[in-house]
Amino acid sequence: MAQVTIRIGGYSHPVACQDGQEEHLQGMAAEVDQRIATLKAMGLQLGETRMLVLAALQLADEASDLREELAALKASPAVASESNDSAIPADPALASRLVAVAERIEAIAGELAAP
Repeated sequence: MAQVTIRIGGYSHPVACQDGQEEHLQGMAAEVDQRIATLKAMGLQLGETRMLVLAALQLADEASDLREELAALKASPAVASESNDSAIPADPALASRLVAVAERIEAIAGELAAP
């Protein structure tokens, strides 16, 4: 178990983490420290605990928004193709039209390449 001292809001905090996670932990601490610096720049004169609570609430709000976005993406009508990472529409008629367009493009490309 590694021991890291992080600085947030001008205060040092010793924190334990798994070996190899020190840099990741430092990055997360820097994000929280940046949030607190932004709050201070707005003129807020609050104690350390209050600043940490506000920074944590900001991060939790962003995490919540990202979870909602991810859920919406997972529920979207596009299905990831296993053969490649492109999205294929779930609508069979649209998929059929896209295949026809792709075939036509390949035919045109073949005609252009022919001598």
